[in-house]
Amino acid sequence: MSTLKTEPADLLPLWQQTWALLGAEPAATELGAVLAAWSEPQRHYHDLRHLRECLGRWSAWQHLAERPGEVALALWYHDAVYLPQAGDNERQSADWAVRALGEAGLGGRAAERVHALIMATCHDAPAATPDEQLLIDIDLAVLGAPPARFEVYDADVRQEYAWVPDALYRRKRAEVLQRFLQRPRIYATEAAFNELEAQARRNLAAALAALGG
Repeated sequence: MSTLKTEPADLLPLWQQTWALLGAEPAATELGAVLAAWSEPQRHYHDLRHLRECLGRWSAWQHLAERPGEVALALWYHDAVYLPQAGDNERQSADWAVRALGEAGLGGRAAERVHALIMATCHDAPAATPDEQLLIDIDLAVLGAPPARFEVYDADVRQEYAWVPDALYRRKRAEVLQRFLQRPRIYATEAAFNELEAQARRNLAAALAALGG
């Protein structure tokens, strides 16, 4: 796997903090490999900007985590593998995180929990633990972003699926957005709910209207 020649200065301290919380040292080339993956050309939303936004939320909300190091690591890896036409991105990403933990001398229950955290970002089942709830809320924070940021996110997702015919995309995208709106709560944690829920519902309703849904 290719690596970046230089690592963004703003991300290096967060990477080091993550591993310090875990009490381990990653392979020397691991950060470069992770950032290179997040920088691949097929990404328009699931890119370094999304990673930075997630890590920013984690910095603000890490006190809510039961195991903050594991949540942080799951964020670093949750979209590390991302191919829009693939159906196993989350599993591939989770497996990569487990390998990185193993190479750092960590495994067992910690690796199992990190794997489960990343798999929770499939968003196809209720979160099983408070840390999974927190991770999902961070991953979905963009839904409650200011309208201008949400519109950029929505357009970027369309670009990632540029190969899908417009009529099919509009129907499938409307189904996804409608499922979020039909939830009693989009956000499980009180911090995310209080800050983001109302705006997320406005954003989703506007996006659905634009799709004709």
